[in-house]
Amino acid sequence: MDFAHYKYAFIKEAHTKGYSLTNIQRCLDYAEVLFSHQVPVIYNIEHLSGLVGYKKEYLKKASLFPNYFYRDFEIPKKNSGQRLISEPLPSLKEIQIWILRNLLYKAPVSAFAKAYKPSVTLLENLRFHKKQPKVFTLDLENFFPSLSVKAVENEFLKLGYSKIVSKLLSKLCTRNGTLPQGAPTSPYLSNLIFKEADTAIAGYCKDYKIRYTRYADDMSFSGDFNENELLQKVTKTIEKLNLHINTKKTKLMTPNMRQTVTGVVVNEKPQVVFHKRNELRQALYYIKKFGFEDHRKYKNIDQKKYLENLLGKTNFVLQINPKDAEFIKYKAVLIDLKNKQNFQALEDELLPIYKNICRHGFETASSWRFFLFITSTNKISYYCFNI
Repeated sequence: MDFAHYKYAFIKEAHTKGYSLTNIQRCLDYAEVLFSHQVPVIYNIEHLSGLVGYKKEYLKKASLFPNYFYRDFEIPKKNSGQRLISEPLPSLKEIQIWILRNLLYKAPVSAFAKAYKPSVTLLENLRFHKKQPKVFTLDLENFFPSLSVKAVENEFLKLGYSKIVSKLLSKLCTRNGTLPQGAPTSPYLSNLIFKEADTAIAGYCKDYKIRYTRYADDMSFSGDFNENELLQKVTKTIEKLNLHINTKKTKLMTPNMRQTVTGVVVNEKPQVVFHKRNELRQALYYIKKFGFEDHRKYKNIDQKKYLENLLGKTNFVLQINPKDAEFIKYKAVLIDLKNKQNFQALEDELLPIYKNICRHGFETASSWRFFLFITSTNKISYYCFNI
């Protein structure tokens, strides 16, 4: 629906409800701005409730008491230590995904931001920094936790939403006043909030012929430049967002060194660093030799999603070099293991139900159809017919 049709329908409905001409015009002025940004019209919490399919009481509770709507767990960081993940519970996650797809994706981010953008891969970040005299990388310390609810609210205000609606939307996307690492809205919001900083830094880089890209919290610069002057400019710019550089991760790499950007060597042909490839080789060697569970026990690996972690790392290698025959084979092995794990989990969950059905017969047509569907797998059929 375009704005002209919306306006006609709104005026007709508003007259039947007795709205004054002043109120009608105020609503239409508000709606026109939102239409210009191609985002849904949201007047209040009741209106948002109807759009997302959840009661306004739920939206109020989720925005006022967010700690009850997340689960926390830790995952290993790349190098050492643990990273806290705050994952929203399914209902809040569904609301956040709606906000992401229908609102946030309508706002463009900087061309220099290469992460968290649909259809943009890591290679897009790497190609700018190949075969350069210098590669200079900076890490933004505590990126998501440093971005405030006020900054998030400002992004919704920019889309044209009212102060009340923007505050509600921002609280649905934040926890304890910052972006939670684990919410589907956080990555894209971080790009939107950092857009002005990206523009300022890119402007400086353009003047001094420096190549610049940012992949999440990893900032990469390449060319021939004074790294100290550049560092001062970046530090001054990001401090406006309450952000700081993690000095322990600052790296200056010259041509006679291994130049890496987001864990990938860029001196010549992009390639995942050797030690990461070798770690995967070793893990797959022992898995194929001793089996997945025995390998885990022997190496004392208690990571819950270890298989998913290996598959993710393998996909990362193949994202950089899609034709790498060695890692294509590794991926096939891991996918086969994953499928077996999924089947075993399904069997463990449903087998007691099948046994109960087989013992007590089929009282209804629906249970018979359910049995026929389930027994399409030979393994489960075997259990049913041998009770």
